[in-house]
Amino acid sequence: MAKQQGFTLVELVTTMVLISILAVVVLPRFFSASAYSAYTLRDELIGELRRVQLMALNNQDRCYGVKLTPNDYRMMIYRSDCSTVLVSGTPQSLPRQTSVTLSGSQDFNLMFNQEGAILPQCANTCVVKVSADESLDLIIESQGYIHGR
Repeated sequence: MAKQQGFTLVELVTTMVLISILAVVVLPRFFSASAYSAYTLRDELIGELRRVQLMALNNQDRCYGVKLTPNDYRMMIYRSDCSTVLVSGTPQSLPRQTSVTLSGSQDFNLMFNQEGAILPQCANTCVVKVSADESLDLIIESQGYIHGR
């Protein structure tokens, strides 16, 4: 008698259940921006701002900043006068259905001087709004401390 080959009913049902769970949990994250992406974007921007701030502290002959537009952000390196651009970094795309605003503007620069303090537009505390399904605050204190709330 020939031996039959194939999958058992238990194996087929288990596979179908796992695929169903993955479809319900994972696929919606690919098709819409979620609060998770707002937290991720805010943390990504905090990391980029802190990196640029450290570069400003370590290179006393230049100013450093981050330029944000509605579609992307990039690091900028300026001459010591903090007005002439020397290097414009590679743009990093913002996720779709997200926005980053400072005082209602989606197109702005955040620059750090040689002491790591934020330059004049944020003489006091700056609040950058990061929005997706949820709106989060990225705060830059006048002394240069960068954190989320």
